[in-house]
Amino acid sequence: MQAAPRLAELTTAELAALLSAGAPCVALVPVGSVEPHGPHLPLATDTIIGEAAAERAGRRLWERGVAALLAPPVGYGVTDFAAGFAGAISIPAPALTGFLRAVAEAYLSAGLAHVCFINNHLEPEHDRAVRAAASGLPPGRASVACPLARRWARTLSAEFRSGACHAGRYETSLVLAAAPALVRDDIARDLPDLELSLAEGIKAGVKSFRELGMDAAYTGAPREASEDEGRALLDLLATMIVTEVEEGLSTAAGHDPAPAQGNR
Repeated sequence: MQAAPRLAELTTAELAALLSAGAPCVALVPVGSVEPHGPHLPLATDTIIGEAAAERAGRRLWERGVAALLAPPVGYGVTDFAAGFAGAISIPAPALTGFLRAVAEAYLSAGLAHVCFINNHLEPEHDRAVRAAASGLPPGRASVACPLARRWARTLSAEFRSGACHAGRYETSLVLAAAPALVRDDIARDLPDLELSLAEGIKAGVKSFRELGMDAAYTGAPREASEDEGRALLDLLATMIVTEVEEGLSTAAGHDPAPAQGNR
């Protein structure tokens, strides 16, 4: 199975050759955060998950005749819920939307057929900002692959669906599969389970981890995490990305009177 190239590691000649080769070229852009994830996971957890899922999706897309390129990630986001913890680096939603919109427009102007923003930072204001960046672009030219969408949430683990999953079993398993050296496993195994649903708290008007009772910036059951579960979850996230990209390309093809620039 062919690995998807990292766009930033290509030369200009190599990218030009891909754009003119005939297969549709797409940019997979992970959008993450610098955010506390308990005492056992790195601040870049959301970005790490997005990159690992993009790598798997990219290989599948190449098998299906789509030239998927792993674009440099955007590692900052709206991180207001973690306020008060070291490492909660939040940027305003309008700034994120404007930046991502400019990134998408630049890739499309350069001849790529589609841009997929891969969002695994699930703060609602952040998700809205990412979706706003894709909104209004020509039909099928941009998509957002995010497990907050009901169609994808229902495919994931029971802990994810419960909403008690920030740095819990769900995310700890994913990082164990994607970057095991970055998990403080000895700490994770000693953390007590916390049945605090961030999703339910948000619906009730909670505005921060501390307000919900997440005093160590995690909820769920990190001690139950496993690498095997993480690999299975990464496969599900890759399916989400592949589907969003293929649906976007199909939509674009239905609206275009001629093939997109660079994809003839």
